[in-house]
Amino acid sequence: MSPETVSIARLNAAGASGDDKVVEGPLQGYHHETYVFPLAGEAARLHPGRWKCREPRDGLLWFDRRCFASEERLLTALGDRVPRVPGLVEVGGMRLMRFIEGATLGTLHPSGTEVPEGMCRQITELFGKLAAIGPDDVTAERRCGAEDRPADGDSDGFLERLVHFTEHRVYRRNLDRFERLFAELGLTETSFKHLRAHVHGLSRRPFCLLHADLHRENFIVDPVDRLWTIDWELAMVGDPLYDLATHLHLMRYPAAQSREIAARWHTTVRAVRPRGVRGWADDLAPLLAYKRAQSVFTDVIRSALALESPTAPPVASLAVKLREILARGARPLGVVEVPEAGRVADALARWHAAQASAPSSGPAPVDGRC
Repeated sequence: MSPETVSIARLNAAGASGDDKVVEGPLQGYHHETYVFPLAGEAARLHPGRWKCREPRDGLLWFDRRCFASEERLLTALGDRVPRVPGLVEVGGMRLMRFIEGATLGTLHPSGTEVPEGMCRQITELFGKLAAIGPDDVTAERRCGAEDRPADGDSDGFLERLVHFTEHRVYRRNLDRFERLFAELGLTETSFKHLRAHVHGLSRRPFCLLHADLHRENFIVDPVDRLWTIDWELAMVGDPLYDLATHLHLMRYPAAQSREIAARWHTTVRAVRPRGVRGWADDLAPLLAYKRAQSVFTDVIRSALALESPTAPPVASLAVKLREILARGARPLGVVEVPEAGRVADALARWHAAQASAPSSGPAPVDGRC
């Protein structure tokens, strides 16, 4: 890496470690450029192990609504109320996050496979800890004003803010570049009318802290089989059932284990916040439907942009995966006829060819504000 291209995060990591050779990174990650290293000198004695420093990547598309000003401030505010989350230290004016040594749950147990009993138990314990943290218990700075926050218990209002974000910050903001591709796949402004009608009518549930991104790569299994939860960037305050729906959507459990995890969630959350499970059996389906619909828009954009990479996968393989995502989200979006994989591939190829001949422009970055 030439001096001109060395990032601030890399320079900070080298300075804190005292030796650039012990710095690992950048790690794979969408939102941040991250480096891992041990500290040097007296700081190493006080704070053993490895630590992370990072900086946000420029020009990102945010596909999810964010609630808190920063992950670090949230974790600091939580203290020890949620176990096994990365600790923070301040060294030389830098706030560093502990690097959790181990392997991701997804590395050990890939998507679609069963998760061992010990891990399932720890996941449901986490849901209980989160359910115990109500809106007034979270003192971390918010990104949005109080007027943009639904009242505690207004589950319909909470979900409407999520739908609004997907419509305005993901779909509308990127119409200049993706409108034709969206339309060829059956996605128009009318899709959101169908979606709102499909998911409206949730029971009222008191809000609590949500991680909102509990998937296999955000769980780290340490050497003694403790499960750590990382990447709290998308945490928010809202309907507790949304955290379960997001988790089930992202984890891709086998069907029987998915039902088991849902039942465990119900038992655990009911013990902590009894009204937090009101109407859960009826409302889980519409919340899952929203997650499937949201995935359609994000994956259309991601699939198209993947074609611009020098290491782009074959358009046919992208089309097969995207067609599956379209099929899962078709009903809540009112898509009557899901195009076959060949038509999806043709639409992606036409989009890519049009981009190659158009003036250079990138998708509008989405800041993720509420």
